[in-house]
Amino acid sequence: MFLPLPPLVVTPALVPFVIIAVSMIGVTIFLLGKVLPPNGVPPLVTQMVIALAVLGGGSLLLLSLLFVFLNPNGPESWTFVLLAFNFMMMFPAGIWFVGQILFRDRRVDAVGWFWPVTLALVATSSEALMGVLFAYGAVGGPTATVPAIAAGLSSVWFFWSMAAVMVALLVWAPLGTIERWALLTLSASAVLAPWVPTFPTVGGLAMSVLMGASFLALVRALWRGRVPSEDGRLLVGVAVAFLAMALAGLLVAGSGGSIGPVLTFGTVMGVVMGVEVAYLIRRYYRGRIAQPWLARTADESDALPLPAGARGP
Repeated sequence: MFLPLPPLVVTPALVPFVIIAVSMIGVTIFLLGKVLPPNGVPPLVTQMVIALAVLGGGSLLLLSLLFVFLNPNGPESWTFVLLAFNFMMMFPAGIWFVGQILFRDRRVDAVGWFWPVTLALVATSSEALMGVLFAYGAVGGPTATVPAIAAGLSSVWFFWSMAAVMVALLVWAPLGTIERWALLTLSASAVLAPWVPTFPTVGGLAMSVLMGASFLALVRALWRGRVPSEDGRLLVGVAVAFLAMALAGLLVAGSGGSIGPVLTFGTVMGVVMGVEVAYLIRRYYRGRIAQPWLARTADESDALPLPAGARGP
């Protein structure tokens, strides 16, 4: 049984982990940038599938490395690594070729939930696997699976990488002031979350202060009538997310940092962060296609602004 190191403990042994984490975060943000183009035109289905294939291939490679930690002396473990690496290198090109035939370069559905949820699920799973892999690596040898998963899902590697992705999406997405600040508080909770499993009292207090200040600011805005009516459901969702995180954090503090509550806390945080990523991606598409200045071009005629409630091809 083990828990992750405190977030502020920095040693030379962390350098390889930091390099890998920063690289993975950079790749994730880069791929998100490719499917969230600055001109606001929804990407082609083939482009979206390639991005998903690259992220999924990276997740498969991380998963294969977990087999090495679980069975370091088994030759079949490294076979899985080589197969996963080949998959990551070749599968995106193959899926692009097949996609050209099947999808004929259609644009993604810009107002539905399918693509945002799929992209958020793959991106979140990739960062979660990285956290679990680093949890195994921090031990330096075989360890129990459940404690490693709990450590990975509650680690700085998972929380801070997701926070970086969410901040990038918050910068890109066309959000209102209240909407942006409400979602920013959820992203900030991911920055504070690693302290909850390692220092339950300090971490729980920090997140409580953040949540309390956020609620006070939102209540003040509501009292003064500054919240647009369309943001009402979002604020309810943010309140539910804060409540779920608070209860999970209290469970960790009450148990003294036991593995079960830590695993629950990491899972709750992962779900909240994944939902926010999906919301921001969909919000980007919906906000962009509603812009009246979106230019018409001959090769992008199927990406014209759509009326509210309409569905893409």
